[in-house]
Amino acid sequence: MTRYSALNLFQKSRDGHKGWPEAWRKPAPKSSYDIVIVGGGGHGLATAYYLAKNYGINNIAVLEKGWIGGGNTGRNTTIIRSNYLWNESAHLYELSLKLYEKLSQELNFNIMLSQRGVINLAHSQSEMHEVTRRVSAIRLNGIDSEVLTPDQIKSLIPIINLSSKSRYPILGGSIQRRGGVARHDAVAWGFARAADNLGIDIIENCEVLSVSTSNGIVRSLETTRGCIGAKKFGFVVCGHSSVLAEKAGFRLPICSQPLQALVSEPLKPFFDVVLMSGTVHVYLSQSDKGELVLGAGTDKYNSYSQRGSLSVIEEMMSASLELFPILSRLKVMRMWGGIVDICPDASPIIGNTPLRNLYINCGLGTGGFKATPGSGYVFAHNIATGEPHNLAAPFSLDRFAKGKLIDEHGAAAVAH
Repeated sequence: MTRYSALNLFQKSRDGHKGWPEAWRKPAPKSSYDIVIVGGGGHGLATAYYLAKNYGINNIAVLEKGWIGGGNTGRNTTIIRSNYLWNESAHLYELSLKLYEKLSQELNFNIMLSQRGVINLAHSQSEMHEVTRRVSAIRLNGIDSEVLTPDQIKSLIPIINLSSKSRYPILGGSIQRRGGVARHDAVAWGFARAADNLGIDIIENCEVLSVSTSNGIVRSLETTRGCIGAKKFGFVVCGHSSVLAEKAGFRLPICSQPLQALVSEPLKPFFDVVLMSGTVHVYLSQSDKGELVLGAGTDKYNSYSQRGSLSVIEEMMSASLELFPILSRLKVMRMWGGIVDICPDASPIIGNTPLRNLYINCGLGTGGFKATPGSGYVFAHNIATGEPHNLAAPFSLDRFAKGKLIDEHGAAAVAH
């Protein structure tokens, strides 16, 4: 692997940047591997990378039915935070945030991490009481969080509407200063490049058609590029987890729904925080290209479509105008949707399955991107050792039978 550096960049610029090698190989799939990871998004690639880095397992294939960065990894709103209420969620997302902070150096790939701070707004006295309680709970887990007054919010976002006559007056909020954004596709590309350098085969355009099982284990996968066997298998296919699980002979307590976002025309930098409001239900940030990125909750129906309802987009834009009337002058450049898996308690499933050599990572809902490295780290431990990582143990599949739910529907600030 060519190591990226300022010197390399200067040397390549002298011949018009010709001769750069491909970031990762495009190998033909082998008939058998030690481990096969299905899903070439951020979580699948992170899992493969940490399996090779932490456990020395290199005979691994990552199967992606499309292309790297073409699924949900390239369709999210890039927000990173760990200010969750429940202990189980907070510890997992805090691990992920700490890994994000070192990821560019570790992968030798600029993921464009910007820890600009994540603000959650409160629009009523009851919400302010909840913000205060949440900040205290977050701090007890050793995670940074602060209560903000309206004046402090105004100093961070000068264009925000603080009028007491607005429909949803802003009474305060909270901020996690270590939260922020990263470039989503760069995270996938960085993990793919690093995994390839460790000898992992990344197989693109390889869709799983059927799963061959016998005596309680998975024998092989029939794919569009042939039959592939392995000793262990990991399914990390956000949006289609229930489809793949059914092919393996078991069902998951999840549903798949479209999650939409949109970007405005490019603007000069003016919005250097991430803003979230659960009441008007929108979150905003500004990308490195200057576009204002808007997102909200999922559609209200189950679907595998990567386009959602126009009503959600309309509500998202009207919500942003409640907070920032000046944005009414902006034009929408493009909108898109991704498919997310959602569990009944809005927390992920990470762990073993009814099949002894099959492990699954799904159900992250709208919180997938922020969990990418942490999810891959704990899932790699699960696959390598056969036992769940202590941070992932609460997210086992059997928690629904035992009633040990982690209800982030009620606890999280927005959607998840």
